[in-house]
Amino acid sequence: MRGKRRKHSTPPSPLPQRDGIDPVRLRLPADPDGLWGTVREHLVERYGNAIGAEQVDAMLREGRIVSADGPVRSGEPYEAGRYLFFHRDFAAEERVPFEVAVVHRDEHLVIADKPHFLATVPRGSHITETALARLRRELDLPRLQPAHRLDRLTAGLVLFVVRTEERGAYQTMFRDRQVRKEYEAIAPYAPHIALPVTVRSRIEKERGVLAAREVPGGEPNSESRIELVERRGGLGRYRLLPATGRTHQLRVHMNALGVPILHDPLYPVVLDEAAEDYGRPLQLLARSLEFTDPVTREPRRFVSGLRLTEWPG
Repeated sequence: MRGKRRKHSTPPSPLPQRDGIDPVRLRLPADPDGLWGTVREHLVERYGNAIGAEQVDAMLREGRIVSADGPVRSGEPYEAGRYLFFHRDFAAEERVPFEVAVVHRDEHLVIADKPHFLATVPRGSHITETALARLRRELDLPRLQPAHRLDRLTAGLVLFVVRTEERGAYQTMFRDRQVRKEYEAIAPYAPHIALPVTVRSRIEKERGVLAAREVPGGEPNSESRIELVERRGGLGRYRLLPATGRTHQLRVHMNALGVPILHDPLYPVVLDEAAEDYGRPLQLLARSLEFTDPVTREPRRFVSGLRLTEWPG
């Protein structure tokens, strides 16, 4: 009988966060062919195309790449399995001119009201201008982590976990669909659509492609209930209840019904990228979260304090 595989121990970073962003943690890979005689040779091969060998050399010279033993020097012998840490240099980011409100905070959770245009977590060109980085800085909670995510263009409630050891329990709660999520959207009113309706379809999102797509006849992997709350003129205010969490799911399903959400830059047509128009946010809001807390076993319900700007009054 085979024994269990032993897990390697990941050392804590000797570098503090910078602007709410963790340092890069790099574990040097195995080198059976002896390609890298020194740490520098591996780093140049790994990152040289992105930042240039000169920048790698500068980071080594300035002591900005470290291990648990201190700064790493250019000529140090390569050692597979060794952990290195460093901070990336980020391009300047335009500040999203809206604040992140805290709806609830205790020793386990932070429930935040994320504004439109602000990413939940660092990704791509959005690094320091993210809800996670801002909350870590403003609340002095460097270990704060999200249990789920919202699209950058969607506003509303996001659950963040204070204690690292409890994050798995909250993530599992979302994964196992134990959270009742309610969204609100403003979209055209279409009298020919019989509502409420439950939409099921197969949604696929390709890496590098902005918009997700529905696959006709594919095995459904997404489900949303769409309800009309009220109508004013040619607009409707809709309640959206997703049973699953595919990328852009609610936006895709509203578009498929023929009532795309107001100011959506991807559905039905992908618009040319331009400067953000902060006066025309996507009219989609994560309105409420309801669940039984997996740590405290308390019933929890949180409601956003934000509102959609295109609804009259």
